[in-house]
Amino acid sequence: MIQRQFWLNKIEQAWRKRSVLWLSGVRRVGKTCLCQALREIEYFDCELPRVRRMIDDPEAFLEGLKGRRIVLDEIHRLENPSQLLKIAADHYPDVKVLATGSSTLGTSAKFKDTLAGRKTELWLTPLITPDLRDFGRVELRHRFIYGGLPPFFLAKDIPERDFQEWMDAYWAKDIQELFRLERRHSFQKFAELLMARSGGIFEATAFARPCEVSRSTISNYLRVLEATFVVHIVRPFSTHRATEIVSAPKVYGFDTGFVCYHRGWHALRREDMGLLWEHFVLNELHAQLQFREVRYWRDKHGHEVDFILVQRGDRPVTVECKWSAEEFDAVNIRAFRKQYPEGENFVVANDIKQSYTHRYGEIPVRFVGLTELIEAIRKMQKRV
Repeated sequence: MIQRQFWLNKIEQAWRKRSVLWLSGVRRVGKTCLCQALREIEYFDCELPRVRRMIDDPEAFLEGLKGRRIVLDEIHRLENPSQLLKIAADHYPDVKVLATGSSTLGTSAKFKDTLAGRKTELWLTPLITPDLRDFGRVELRHRFIYGGLPPFFLAKDIPERDFQEWMDAYWAKDIQELFRLERRHSFQKFAELLMARSGGIFEATAFARPCEVSRSTISNYLRVLEATFVVHIVRPFSTHRATEIVSAPKVYGFDTGFVCYHRGWHALRREDMGLLWEHFVLNELHAQLQFREVRYWRDKHGHEVDFILVQRGDRPVTVECKWSAEEFDAVNIRAFRKQYPEGENFVVANDIKQSYTHRYGEIPVRFVGLTELIEAIRKMQKRV
């Protein structure tokens, strides 16, 4: 079993803060294997009827596990999962509980309590840079086209059939059990179109007709996809200036493999790499920093900055993603800094081995690799 050390360390750190940990992530992202790789763990698969019967009496169940470390996999299969976690947090703090699920806690009606203040949360994403080292394959072209779900990434050939089977299982197990949506064809068509158009500006009316549903239904579908981590909504950064885009979000598919599959890409051209690198950078930011509040900026003259990071009380940080550093043009950062003069600027490129800074007039721009970008942002977070 491959030891994903980055994530194992994250779990141990989370347990030191609180006894209850909610581990979320999409289907087949590796939650079960990660849990089973923990040391001194007792594993309970809540999909099994005998396990659900065992947990029918939460207090009796927890009483027999004092001082233990337990995993409750697919906990949403229980009748009242939040009740069990609340009892564990309040009355059995010596029981370390790791509960897994495919959505944000409290998204579905199954969870009657969000356990605010009682748990920590960890979002397991598709494979990131430390995972690639653990898996022994660091070439990004393979990661891009096969995707970051471990069984897909490890496949000998591009697992085309598995992409569609994953979508079918996602509908049957996640959507139907947690949300009970109707019109399977419309929902899946919408998800497929989003993957094919991933990274673009989102407008609900553009999807309503091909999916044969109303605009409001499309908006509801998007909320469900976001809650289950299948798409990421990157909203615009603005202070409501007249020249800025203030409401139209960009929507990214959760995994490069699905983006390639739905675009029909079997071999990658150089012109494809920039978009996939942008997706990979976003995935790394989500995983390493554990927040979804990444923004983008665009004005009505067409200037656009890939990502804007804003910590509360701090200045906006720009991040431009380029497969090669030579592709960078400072015109977009210049336009942004004309409106927001203060803040750090980064270009993150795959071919940068040693970071450096270049000035464009009065604007300093730091060119970094992905690992250096994460380290720099972590230092900024500590300052805030």
